Amino acid sequence: MSGNSFFDESQEQSQVKAAIVAKYFWAWAKVIIPSQKRRGNKIAYIDLFAGPGRYKDGTRSTPLLILERAIRDSDMQQMLVTIFNDKDSNNTQTLSQTIDSIPDITLLKYKPKVYNEEVGEEIVKMFEQMRLVPTLFFVDPWGYKGLSLRLINSVLKNWGCDCIIFFNYNRINMGLHNAAVEEHMNALFGKERGDKLRQQLEPLRPFERELTIIEALVEAIKEMGGQYVLPFCFKNAGGNRTSHHLIFASKDVKGYEIMKEIMAKESSTTEQGVPSFEYNPATRNQSLLFELSRPLDDLEGMLLDCFAGKEIPMSEIYNQHHVGTRYIKSNYKSVLSKLEAIGIIVAQPTADMRRKRNGGPTFGDSVVVTFPQRGKNNGN
Repeated sequence: MSGNSFFDESQEQSQVKAAIVAKYFWAWAKVIIPSQKRRGNKIAYIDLFAGPGRYKDGTRSTPLLILERAIRDSDMQQMLVTIFNDKDSNNTQTLSQTIDSIPDITLLKYKPKVYNEEVGEEIVKMFEQMRLVPTLFFVDPWGYKGLSLRLINSVLKNWGCDCIIFFNYNRINMGLHNAAVEEHMNALFGKERGDKLRQQLEPLRPFERELTIIEALVEAIKEMGGQYVLPFCFKNAGGNRTSHHLIFASKDVKGYEIMKEIMAKESSTTEQGVPSFEYNPATRNQSLLFELSRPLDDLEGMLLDCFAGKEIPMSEIYNQHHVGTRYIKSNYKSVLSKLEAIGIIVAQPTADMRRKRNGGPTFGDSVVVTFPQRGKNNGN
């Protein structure tokens, strides 16, 4: 699929993708801005594969959502630097015109910059040599050309910089065994990991291939220092195949927590309140199928094993356990409330005390939990 044809329609998946990026930009900026006011008074949003700004049906894509949100905020008006790029000159011309037509665009202190360059070695070198202000970096190439570990690392290396990557699983899955694009695959995974990955994939079934490929990319990003990596899967219209993933990468657990909550709300299904971190158009009317899985039951066992014999606040339970899982904070509170109600754990303040204080037995972050020793729960 060409970059232009991607913008021919505003598919539901594209709207969800744009919503995730725009919502994270807002939340990220609100965390960064207070510190940056004391440091240098600038933040940035960079999109190297920006497209024309609108889909053919007129729906706004990510660049317009970002700019319109910034115009409505007095701090962002004075602080936000935006850089948009696309190798297609038709896209950049249309994007420039569309940006200029945004109401009150002149309220932004820094005029949005639109460039017409192919993403490659020169752009990577430029970012590697720069010390960036806090930047949200969106890489949405639709294919794989221009997407590399060096490009991701060139931005993540700086304080306050996070990256969201559009990972076209279908094309990369095919490309891994295509000698003609081996250079691009090695740029994305690293040569050693890429060679190992090709061997691993040979005997695997499709579902196993997908997990293995995503895990390899996550490991590669973590090795560069992007300690907190979170994938979100998009299925095709039939719901039977993966089309792509959004991959979030950050050096800061706070960004990971924020993005996790955003992706959780954009998930098309939940299982016992646990989000799927997947957008699947075909599952809207299949909730019964997903309720057959009971992940909160699994979380109960995990917590009882992991924290056996410990006395620990709810906030620390969450912080120590949730990274790398699908569980969000509300899932932990639900499980702990249930374990308290059936007498397996002890909580201070107790549910009765919390009910008197708060009007309900809310399991707040400061509630201290005492877990039984291994083998002591459930009367065993």
